[in-house]
Amino acid sequence: MANTLGGGEYIPGRLHPFFKEKTILFPVLILTGIGLVMVYSASCAISMDEHNTLFYYLKRQAIFLFISFGIMYVTASLPYKLYKSMAYIILIAAIGLLVAVLIPTLGIKANNARRWLDCGLFAFQPAEFAKLAMILFMAYSLSKKQEIGKLRDFSISVLPHAMVFGLMAILILCQPDFGTIVVLGMICWGMMFTAGVPLLYLISPLPLIIPVAYFLVFKVNYRLERIIGFLHPWEDPLGIGFQLTNSLKAFGSGGLFGKGVGLSMQKMHFLPEPHTDFIFSIIGEELGLIGVTVILVLYGLILHTGTRIARQADTFFGAVTATGITLYLGLQVIINTGVTLGVLPTKGLTLPFISYGGTSLIINMAAMGILMNIGASANHVKK
Repeated sequence: MANTLGGGEYIPGRLHPFFKEKTILFPVLILTGIGLVMVYSASCAISMDEHNTLFYYLKRQAIFLFISFGIMYVTASLPYKLYKSMAYIILIAAIGLLVAVLIPTLGIKANNARRWLDCGLFAFQPAEFAKLAMILFMAYSLSKKQEIGKLRDFSISVLPHAMVFGLMAILILCQPDFGTIVVLGMICWGMMFTAGVPLLYLISPLPLIIPVAYFLVFKVNYRLERIIGFLHPWEDPLGIGFQLTNSLKAFGSGGLFGKGVGLSMQKMHFLPEPHTDFIFSIIGEELGLIGVTVILVLYGLILHTGTRIARQADTFFGAVTATGITLYLGLQVIINTGVTLGVLPTKGLTLPFISYGGTSLIINMAAMGILMNIGASANHVKK
């Protein structure tokens, strides 16, 4: 069978990157399988109330999963170096979508936020695509700076990236979605740090960032309420502490082995968004500490593989891209699980491969395909 590797050549007899990187493929298969079961379990009550069927969210998630596996196969097939030449096109497309979602006739407004584009069968969230677009742009830009030996020049290695990030941050803030800005900023910072940009350059913007962040968090009522709810959830368990207290109740009642699939009480309109942002809480209640641990181990295996691929990549562009994708996945897992466990303030962020949602699932799977191709390319070069 002919297969595509990182260099872009079809070589008979070699494993396709999709199958070669088994320490990505198998954990993703298991996580998405668990996700499909848990989306059904967590959403059945809401699905019955809203759509008069138990299977509304399950059917849609199954469709998203089918599409996303196809996309992961495609991105694993395409030579990752192709994205280097397409980085600006992808970035401009992402910025265009972030602008489009702010147009009232195009963007869907829900919960006082305009974050989705109506695509007919599903709503597309441009901010998710923007994260992957920014990773590819940063990897391209940093690799070009490395080629000309300008990574230690502040005006070249930091300022251009800060300007692009600033533009995206302003557009995302208009939605508004402050949490995504924080995630995007951390990814950009981590990629520049691992690429070799001096640490002094990377901390120099802090005198500007800290007061802006303080204003955006502590001078905006609903964000301030989230901080208070995070710090003192039990003082107002029916108000600003409602989500966190019910999430903690779910984990506490799950114990070691859990109540069993389908037996969660918190999903019965006690815990908001049980099939999306707080699905990890339902997993803790139904599958217990053992189920939670298994899921975290699977994520750890993918992140370990991503780190290995970044170290062994055959090009600087590949190494930085792998780093960005690994950071992207790791931050999503840390923030989602941290929020549900009360370690971090509430932020609406899905759990990769498990939470209900088409955009996040498709983008996450596309990123895994790119990571697979980078890994397969490095392995091929070594042979």
